[in-house]
Amino acid sequence: MAENNKACILIVDDERINIKALSALLCDDYRIKIALSGRKALEIADSFSAPDLILLDVMMPEMDGYEVCKVIKNTKSTCHIPIIFITGKVDEEDETRGLNLGAVDYITKPFRPAIVSARVKTQIKVKQQSDLLAEMSYLDGLTDNHNRRSFDETLEIEWQSSLRYKRPLSLLMMDIDCFKQYNDFYGHQQGDSCLQSVASCLKNSIMRSTDHIARYGGEEFCVILPETGHESACDFAEKLREKVDAMHINHASSNCVDHITLSIGVATDVPTEGKTAKSLICSADAFLYQAKASGRNKVAFERPVIDGQ
Repeated sequence: MAENNKACILIVDDERINIKALSALLCDDYRIKIALSGRKALEIADSFSAPDLILLDVMMPEMDGYEVCKVIKNTKSTCHIPIIFITGKVDEEDETRGLNLGAVDYITKPFRPAIVSARVKTQIKVKQQSDLLAEMSYLDGLTDNHNRRSFDETLEIEWQSSLRYKRPLSLLMMDIDCFKQYNDFYGHQQGDSCLQSVASCLKNSIMRSTDHIARYGGEEFCVILPETGHESACDFAEKLREKVDAMHINHASSNCVDHITLSIGVATDVPTEGKTAKSLICSADAFLYQAKASGRNKVAFERPVIDGQ
């Protein structure tokens, strides 16, 4: 199996000898990440390359495994990650406490390789099946892009992450120009085919796994761009506009040109306390309206303020 296709396991333990033993046992079948503290584990779990499973030591200084588990399970962006506790304790009360916090299993020290391998394999399989079902519920049936539900939840997660780490977050809102006229002229079946073609073009233009494209509704699409500044977001929006323009899908009834085009609004923010993700949507939507009002087939965005002008 290619390295990038392997499931990822985060091993959290303050004892390097334990990390080394578990890594050696699992590295042939999984990608391994390590953390020597609870706080580092939280940082990795909430990153863009979050693990598929966490093996978490119970007894650690500063922040023990129970506290780490509680934070992970109470955080929207990480609560789906399964946790197996690693412990030298065999006390029923401790095991019950961990399971009540949301852990899926316990592995006791000293490790028994066959038991570790079997339990990890089981939880990875369950996680992958759960991810598949979740992915299906977040897909738009017509275009095979993410749907509005997926967009809403992803934007909120990325907003909170950007707020926490003070990173820029950009949003593109796109509308197929004069699409009602297209449906009226060519019929809804051809309209569906057009939507699928545009959606495929947009989806294939996404280069980073962290970027998130979704059908917002009707003929409108959105792209969430984490850790992306204003200039880069505008450049990417222009590339998307050009790619759809270059498809030259005939549109004889367009008020713009004789083929399908996009209008795009771009908004960028570094979230702060007191603001919500809705403000980013409102801003991008306002610029989308501006792009359409100024002639369509354009990218509209807030112009940077230049000193003295």
